[in-house]
Amino acid sequence: MAAAGSAVGLGNIWGFPTQAASNGGAAFLLIYLLLAFTLAYPALMAELIIGRHAHANAVNALRLISPGRLMQRIGVGTGLVGLVVASFILSFYSIIAGWMLAYTLASIAELAGLDALVAWLRDFSLGRNLLFMLIFLALTVGIISEGVKEGIERWSSRLMPMLLISLVLLVIYVLTLDGAMAGLRVYLLPDFERALEPGLIINALGSAFFSLSLGVGTMLIYGSYISDRENLPLVGGLVTLVDICIAVTAGFLVLPAMYVALHNGVEIFTASGALISEDTLIFTVLPALFDSMGIAGIVVSLVFFFLMSIAALTSSISMLEVPVAYTIEQHNVGRKPAVVVIGLIIAAVSALILLNFDSLFGLVVTATTRYSQPLLGFMFCIFAGWVWHRDNLLQELRRGYPEVEQGWFWKIWPWYVRVVCPVIILAIFAQSLT
Repeated sequence: MAAAGSAVGLGNIWGFPTQAASNGGAAFLLIYLLLAFTLAYPALMAELIIGRHAHANAVNALRLISPGRLMQRIGVGTGLVGLVVASFILSFYSIIAGWMLAYTLASIAELAGLDALVAWLRDFSLGRNLLFMLIFLALTVGIISEGVKEGIERWSSRLMPMLLISLVLLVIYVLTLDGAMAGLRVYLLPDFERALEPGLIINALGSAFFSLSLGVGTMLIYGSYISDRENLPLVGGLVTLVDICIAVTAGFLVLPAMYVALHNGVEIFTASGALISEDTLIFTVLPALFDSMGIAGIVVSLVFFFLMSIAALTSSISMLEVPVAYTIEQHNVGRKPAVVVIGLIIAAVSALILLNFDSLFGLVVTATTRYSQPLLGFMFCIFAGWVWHRDNLLQELRRGYPEVEQGWFWKIWPWYVRVVCPVIILAIFAQSLT
């Protein structure tokens, strides 16, 4: 549940629907599903298997499975880059999550008739953004300070079911509104020519890796916490399915809601047909939709943004665990001091992004999620497929799945992660650069 909580977050409910809306709806959905199953799941399995074998952070794990000093140095470098990328992801993630908290409180303030407070909470001001970024990071630090079982696992197992139930109820409600069917057609009827565009494919690849928290060592760390008795291919498959289901379900909410808003007179497209806003899509379209629904809209807004805050929190605690686990294991620092110091450093980076929002926010999002994560995932595939000895890999899988050699997973995955995944990831990047 904790691993699923990590995978399910703003990448599913903010990132995926936004990318789908910007890239042709159903065409993006089709490529996303294809890449999630053919590339993201094998890469997820590479992280989980390496993590459980090493029972350590990404830096130590890649060093442990590497023969020779050169490969050990490359492994350490890969782990450290993943740590830095995870920290940068959390730095922009906490900003977006702060917006979620602000809009949640705005709905409560609106129910209480506090119009001035509502206006301040919804205004894109530096003061509001800084305050709620800090509040969200404080929540993340508080949970992760309690450790894996009492903090991460305990809260993920509570928050995940709430997230799923709320999301399904909202989808059912939005689909009953006028204009929703137009959004549903955009989401489900693909333009196959659009699906072959290099830009769409690279965005779908980044979205698949971002939504599954891949490439930065997050899933490797969760692998290190998994019992030797667990069937890893099954665990990885369940995490992938939960993640994809919630992303696709969020699409059923956001895209129909866009067209409900359009039906109600809210401008969502420019004259050229492009979205007016990508990164802040759900903060422009959905509040306008909720405002048009009267009192019911305020309640729905409260539920939706509370749900988004939950999704953000289950993922942020896992991202902070990446640098925290490294600091604890490598430098023998206590958990609470490590969490507080790293949390303060990430807060400083977030503040720097907010102070230079127009130039830094989009750059950090693109550099980390669309490029760094898939390339780091490529490296994990190389280590699992080429560097780690095949017999040791098989022995690790046998711990929780003694008959693994007779199953389809062992017949396909080793050569697939060794050859197919790296080739496809590189081919997609090469195509995107031409």
